[in-house]
Amino acid sequence: MEALYKNKNLQIVFSVTLMAIMGVSSIIPALPDMIREFGISGSTIGLIFTIFTLPGILFAPLAGIFADRLGRKKILVPSLIIFGIFGAACFFASDFKTLLLLRFIQGIGAAAIGVINLTIIGDLFSGNDRIKAMGLNAGVLSMGTAIFPAIGGILAQICWEAPFLLALLALPLAWVVAFKLENPEPSSNANFKKYMKAAFEGMRSKEVLSLFAISLLTFIILYGPIVTYLPLLLNSRFEASPLMIGIVISSASFITALAASQMGRLAHFLSQPLMISISGFAYGAAMLMLPTADSALWCILPVCMFGLGQGLNMPNSMSMLTAIAPMEQRAIFMSMNGMLLRAGQTIAPLLMGLIYSGFSLDAVFYAGAFVAAAIFIVSTLFLRGYEAETA
Repeated sequence: MEALYKNKNLQIVFSVTLMAIMGVSSIIPALPDMIREFGISGSTIGLIFTIFTLPGILFAPLAGIFADRLGRKKILVPSLIIFGIFGAACFFASDFKTLLLLRFIQGIGAAAIGVINLTIIGDLFSGNDRIKAMGLNAGVLSMGTAIFPAIGGILAQICWEAPFLLALLALPLAWVVAFKLENPEPSSNANFKKYMKAAFEGMRSKEVLSLFAISLLTFIILYGPIVTYLPLLLNSRFEASPLMIGIVISSASFITALAASQMGRLAHFLSQPLMISISGFAYGAAMLMLPTADSALWCILPVCMFGLGQGLNMPNSMSMLTAIAPMEQRAIFMSMNGMLLRAGQTIAPLLMGLIYSGFSLDAVFYAGAFVAAAIFIVSTLFLRGYEAETA
């Protein structure tokens, strides 16, 4: 039997997944040069990410609806084209306002890419193969998160605008998706009112609402304590260099990739809800250990604990959600989840910033532990009755 990672369609989805994360991770090394080039403050440069992720809150649900009604490819292909053209156009931006406008339009394309890729995995596979495929996809995502900053850094050595040209890769990928991807498409015979009624009735189940909540809480931890405040902890407490900060944070991605790639094996003796519960425990342990670390190197251990949690959480959450959702409504289920992910990205820095300013840096991580406890409680209490799809 052919190994799942050799499946042509899944390999194409992997490429789409890499494209979805490229828009953030590849330009991180160019941020200091952008600050100097445009004469803006360090606090303002964060808009380059906020303006990119913001469209996902509005456009991700719309992309899901259209993907269910018109077909996955008819939404994914134009989204890749928008992502590629407007992402590359950032190379030519002459001022910061123009750059933000182009990033906003690029983010509209990214909003669909980041949810339809998971929807297609749900369409292509079922049962244990779906769990394995989601695990492999999470592994690819994590490796991309670790590698893209290095690629962006090499390109930024040429000129700070160069990393934006990576978006051009989306254009040949759009052709591959259009003509080489062999995926089932949903039937859209039901009228729109019935479609929306069925979708919202399905989303009202305790399992779906719990998975939505877990996604939101997970990204609050990721974009609050880890992405925003871990670099501050490493620099202010241990005077860690940018290189050391990068090494510490990247260690999570490698552990996530390792854990996620073993998802098929783990699923034989651990249930999916149990793995998500374990992830909540791993998140909490990481949050409690970080403020007590006595060197930057010692922070690698709790960061790896966080990476383990991600590897156990994300593939299982996504595969459970795609299994629950009927094919005719799967894209809107995933897009609503994507909207919550974007909301978590937006809320987390603001929420943790309030905690930091009102209490202390350590309090940010203790708040993260509280959020991790919520993930553990939700998964333990409300996902216990879930039975994985085996058909």
